[in-house]
Amino acid sequence: MRIQTRVIGGLLVAALFTQLTACGTLFFPDRRGQIEGRIDPVVAGLNAIGILFYVLPGLIAFGIDFATGAIYLPGGLTAQVAPQDLQNLVDADGKIDPLKLKALIEVQTGHSLPLNDPRLLQHSGSIEQLAAYGLRPAA
Repeated sequence: MRIQTRVIGGLLVAALFTQLTACGTLFFPDRRGQIEGRIDPVVAGLNAIGILFYVLPGLIAFGIDFATGAIYLPGGLTAQVAPQDLQNLVDADGKIDPLKLKALIEVQTGHSLPLNDPRLLQHSGSIEQLAAYGLRPAA
C-alpha cells in the first residue's frame, strides 16, 4: 500500500511539473522579448489545456508567456502574396506556371518547396476566388 501511494504521488508531481513547463517560453524560446503582436493559437491552446487540468499551473503558464512575449507570433512574417505578383504567374491559357510559383515562394519566404512532390495535392480555384484577387479568368 505504501508503494502505491508513492507511485500515485510521483505521477501527480510529474503531471504538475509538465503543466508548469508546458508554455510557449519553452517551445519557442526565440520569441522571447516581443512586446506585442498577434497571439499564437497553438501556445494559447496549450496554456488553456493547462488551465483545464490544473488551474494554477495553466495560469502561471499564461503569465509567463505574456511576460516574456512568447505567446505572440513572430513579427514580420506573412502568409500572403500581393495580387500583382500572382498575375505574373498566370500564363496565356489561364494556368499557373509551377516554376514561377516556386521562384515566387522562394523570394517571398526564403524556403524552397518541392512542388514536384507526388504527395502534393493541387486544387483548382473558382471564378470567385480569382475575382477576389483582381484576376480575370483566361481560358
